[in-house]
Amino acid sequence: MDVKEFQTSEGCCIVSEEVIAAITCTAAAEVPGVAGMATRLTDIRGLVTSQGNKSVGVISNDNETVIDVYINLKAGVRIPEVAGNVQRKVKNEVQSMTGKPVTKVNVHVEGIVLEEPKDEE
Repeated sequence: MDVKEFQTSEGCCIVSEEVIAAITCTAAAEVPGVAGMATRLTDIRGLVTSQGNKSVGVISNDNETVIDVYINLKAGVRIPEVAGNVQRKVKNEVQSMTGKPVTKVNVHVEGIVLEEPKDEE
């Protein structure tokens, strides 16, 4: 688990990358047009560990945070518009909750979810 420590005059605050990923998932799911989070294989190590599939990747250091978010979209939405909304929402939420500057939010559209027709009774 990667953690980042923030020093203030009152003490320190440690925010793990898993917390940033959780904030990202919640923020992205709230954007209209997003059907849900997509799973992706992280790397070869993911094949033998329990953390093989993730929807968010976070690279964080003292000066910046780069977030990769993998999503599925609803059919019929404008992809660039929804992706831009996801970028803005994720950046604003992570920065406001952690106080850590987010320099990039990379949105990866992994798929389109077609709604199943409803059965009429």
